[in-house]
Amino acid sequence: MDLLFVADPLDGFKTHKDSTFAMMREAARRGHVLWATEPDGLSWQRGGAVQARARRIALTGRSGAGVYDWYTVEDSATRPLREFGAVLMRQDPPFDSEYFYATHLLERAEKHGAKVFNSPRALRDHPEKLAILEFPEFIGPTLVTRSADDIRAFHAEQRDIILKPLDGMGGMGIFRVKDDGLNLGSIIETLNRDGAQTVMVQRYLPAISAGDKRVLVIGGEPVPFSLARIPQGSEVRGNLAAGGKGVAQPLSARDREIAQAIGPTLAARGLLLIGLDVIGDHLTEINVTSPTCFQEITDQTGFDVAGMFVDALERMTA
Repeated sequence: MDLLFVADPLDGFKTHKDSTFAMMREAARRGHVLWATEPDGLSWQRGGAVQARARRIALTGRSGAGVYDWYTVEDSATRPLREFGAVLMRQDPPFDSEYFYATHLLERAEKHGAKVFNSPRALRDHPEKLAILEFPEFIGPTLVTRSADDIRAFHAEQRDIILKPLDGMGGMGIFRVKDDGLNLGSIIETLNRDGAQTVMVQRYLPAISAGDKRVLVIGGEPVPFSLARIPQGSEVRGNLAAGGKGVAQPLSARDREIAQAIGPTLAARGLLLIGLDVIGDHLTEINVTSPTCFQEITDQTGFDVAGMFVDALERMTA
């Protein structure tokens, strides 16, 4: 079938670790036809269907760090999204107003018959940091607020906390404040902006020293290995983008418990692929926009994550 990937510019892909590239490679191996567009290629005109200005691409077989000629353009066309066998929304965060508008166009395309993954409505309904609050039995002490006073009270109770913006990615804007409260006021001002911006505050979890685990769930079923992203040096963040070291490991009993409780629920809402972030025994985020770590897990364990994903995609579109 023809697959349309709605993604960031292809020339910026780091093919040695990009999960969207891994999806494309596996889909092409099975004979599916690859098309790509960027979010600004979507349009909707009165009386018509949502369409995309897209390019049909072929993979060259080249990939790796510093490789940019990994694809060639075979054709270009403007086509209704309903003409594709599946549309995969793989634009990276942040979830800004343009991302929001793109989900509305994609949802309208669904009403015209397109099959979109992840579901546009589900993307809007599950902000990646806020979504964990639906599952309080799996999370540590957590507060979401605009109030500086509430943040101070939370710190007084928990003594060692993590503060982060709701729209951050890759560890951006994450701060730790220990028992001494050093710089808490300045950090609140930076993130809270005098009450104009909502902040998430969580109790610091010492288990981060063993890694911030990414647990992938595909079609409601967990991938049997996680990628523990381990902070390096004095860094508190394990994110790969912040210099964390990725170490693949089998799911723990707790990882599997969390994934099996949450995965089917979110899959039923149209989230074909999610990435759960787990520190120790606690869920800290639910990633729904463009979860990653396919290649790192496959390279270290041999488990074919992309194969599992395309299997699920084929079942959903059969």
